[in-house]
Amino acid sequence: MTRDDGYLLDNQQTEAAERFDAFTALFDPTTFRHLEGLGVGPGWRCWEVGAGGTSVVSWLAEKVGSTGKVVATDIDTSQLAEVARTPVEVRVHDVGAQEPPGEGFDLVHARLVLVHVPDREQALRSMVKALRPGGRLLIEDADPALQPLLCPEEYGPEQQLANRLRHGFRKLLADRGADLAYGRKLPRLLREAGLRQVEADAYFPVASPACTALESATVRQIRDRLVTAGLATDEDIDRHLANVAAGGMDLATAPMISAWGRKA
Repeated sequence: MTRDDGYLLDNQQTEAAERFDAFTALFDPTTFRHLEGLGVGPGWRCWEVGAGGTSVVSWLAEKVGSTGKVVATDIDTSQLAEVARTPVEVRVHDVGAQEPPGEGFDLVHARLVLVHVPDREQALRSMVKALRPGGRLLIEDADPALQPLLCPEEYGPEQQLANRLRHGFRKLLADRGADLAYGRKLPRLLREAGLRQVEADAYFPVASPACTALESATVRQIRDRLVTAGLATDEDIDRHLANVAAGGMDLATAPMISAWGRKA
């Protein structure tokens, strides 16, 4: 199959807002716990990389207050219009190809972003460069290869179909240059980038309504890609979406690994 560099999960598609809502429900508690632990507070200057949705940007804006600043960047900022007001500045920006939108940040954060960026090394260098001495970097990314199944307990035909379609999704991601084992590399990469006090943990939801909503939106969004690539038929996808809607399956996500450290 020819490599396709187009982004698989376009923010312009109608399912994007559903996916962001699911990410909010699944991952915001973990993200906010880490940001709280890093001490985000009034007056901080923060760069939210690949912001996509609004929940993290809004949380940061409330924490930094009128004396702080939140620069929210993405290659597609269509979902960010509602938060584009003081102290938030929204910019169209490609973290893997452009210079950072400023320097001296107290915090740089990216969630579920770098796994999709073709030049991840450059993106990480840019994020570290943007920090002030003593500034904090928090990167949270998936590791689909660490846990590749949609249904960890594959006990029937519905679960087998679900896992076959998840395998197809992972193939589409890999063909577009995604690093499906990126999350586990983060602690080492942060240390190699010169950060101090590097730590990491992982969050792995196994069953929740948000997992179900995320799966439905994702499969509908990539449906045509799966069929065109010969990874599934329309009948497969219709049957899977019906199974998901009926409930009764325990759907999981890839583990999200959070790694953080401090610039010397």
